[in-house]
Amino acid sequence: MEHVTLSQLLSATDGRAVDFDDTSAGFNSIALDSRNVRLGDLFWAVQGEQHDGHAFVAAAFDNGAAAAVVRNDYENELRVPVVTVPDTLIALWDFAKSYREAREALIVGVTGSFGKTTTRSLIHSMLETQFAGMQSPRNFNNHFGVPLSLLEIQDDDEFAVLEFGASDVGEIRQLAELAEPEIGIITGIGPAHLCGFGSEQRILSAKSELLESLPSNGLAILAGDDQRLCQLAEQIDCRTILVGEGSQNDIRATRVNVGRNRLSFQVDSDQFELQVTGRHYLTAALCAVAVGREVGIDSKQIANGLASFTTPPGRCQLQSIGPWTVIDDTYNSNPASMQAALEVLRDWQTAGRKLLVVGDMLELGERSAAFHRQLGADAATAGIDCLLAHGQQAEQVIWGAAEEGMNKYRMAECEDFDAMLAVLNCWLEPGDVILVKGSRGMQMERVIERLQQRVAWKTDSPPLRAVA
Repeated sequence: MEHVTLSQLLSATDGRAVDFDDTSAGFNSIALDSRNVRLGDLFWAVQGEQHDGHAFVAAAFDNGAAAAVVRNDYENELRVPVVTVPDTLIALWDFAKSYREAREALIVGVTGSFGKTTTRSLIHSMLETQFAGMQSPRNFNNHFGVPLSLLEIQDDDEFAVLEFGASDVGEIRQLAELAEPEIGIITGIGPAHLCGFGSEQRILSAKSELLESLPSNGLAILAGDDQRLCQLAEQIDCRTILVGEGSQNDIRATRVNVGRNRLSFQVDSDQFELQVTGRHYLTAALCAVAVGREVGIDSKQIANGLASFTTPPGRCQLQSIGPWTVIDDTYNSNPASMQAALEVLRDWQTAGRKLLVVGDMLELGERSAAFHRQLGADAATAGIDCLLAHGQQAEQVIWGAAEEGMNKYRMAECEDFDAMLAVLNCWLEPGDVILVKGSRGMQMERVIERLQQRVAWKTDSPPLRAVA
């Protein structure tokens, strides 16, 4: 964040300064988590799902906070400098909006049921070959994350690529009205967060809210291989660009080649290549090409940006762990992204076997059992040799695979990570390929950590010696 004075903060939030010895104070950074406070930060106390930040004001000052933003009813027994406001979340939004309006960076908004973070990161990688700019930190895509992302924009930034997430209709509209993007991107529509949305039609309605916020001279970029998004393109007022492989797309990928840690394709006469694993990266790459062309970056620079892209953690990342290859796709999971990951494993060329280690796909509502049974069936038909399932829906996954004829001695339902590692210890052979995937809440990366620990322990242990 650029330096903000106390008077600017008060003006933007309509707040009141209390117990400030120095009214010329200013701030360069904001923290919502007291554990992340650094010397001189402004601590913003908000009510979260689990905790109320007002309970941690003292901890924030212990860590070096210069001041805090709190509700009017906060009892400032410590007599520390605070700015009081009626509602701290509304004040955060007001402050972020004022801060954003004072800066001229081009805002690119990205949403979709899958591929948001990858698309956002790819666009950032491509744009920074020619311009100064930023992207949403980590997964800052909700009512806390988007205002904080806006506050990360610097005065000399020429662009900002922001991610918009939601769990119900209406949320993206609010986020987009706050950020005011000029380019809006929908990466795809699929069954994710069905607990909140209820149906894919409501998901489509929610994601389309991003496009409704675009100015008349703005640009919408849509995954054109989805017929629903093609129809949506006909209903919005601003310009649209469809991207994909079908002939209906404005930016169309041809000569697509997918290899191990390699994806190449052609658009018109321009050739592009990325160091990624899986065809599902194609839509994200095409969105980046569309943005690059829109802002006037030449094809060579776009290609350089895509080539320098590094896969975000937990998104089909390849790891060599001992004698095995692990595909780490543990960041998150839903039926669409699971299908994409299965395609990677299905097409993998190996002399070893293919193992699938899955945790539940969360927030699928009343259709959860059916989706997990279909996952098991898809795993069996994809030629998976061994299947381990963990979570409340593990039984459904196993049933689905069994119905498609998978060998019952090559399937296991595991209650915890210890059980999973025990099964893997029995099953794994040199040369095997292991895909690990599950929703964020399942923490499936712990399986990979256990495998790494096992290999490290075996490597570091001295060899057994015969006793005479």
